[in-house]
Amino acid sequence: MDHQALFSQTDILYVAAFFLGGLGFAIGPFIIAHLFSPRGTRNIINKTEQVIECGMEPIGEAWIRFGIVYYLYALIFLAFDVDVLFLFPVALAYNKGFAICDFVEVVIFVGILSLAIVYAWNKGVFTWERKMYSRR
Repeated sequence: MDHQALFSQTDILYVAAFFLGGLGFAIGPFIIAHLFSPRGTRNIINKTEQVIECGMEPIGEAWIRFGIVYYLYALIFLAFDVDVLFLFPVALAYNKGFAICDFVEVVIFVGILSLAIVYAWNKGVFTWERKMYSRR
């Protein structure tokens, strides 16, 4: 079989264009950050004293510290948000005909998600304790 018949000129151009586009999306942010980043030798405060590390010098003092429970709650929300988005195409795919095997698969998937919620609840992720911080 001839290689010319397998790949045409346009196919090679499409692959090259997608490769260059992907390379541009991968390297582009580094180039843009280098071009627009501030230059200079400023004395930046000790990094261990900062509340968050965002790459910018903070202005003023932090007025609150967030507990780790807030971040765990946000991660659980993000995970379940993605999992619920997974259920929409599954429901469309199983809409063509009812099969008990398909229904059992979805119930097992939702059951595993429910066990994750029970585990997080037992670990105390959903309990919000109000803490009072004194001003320095």
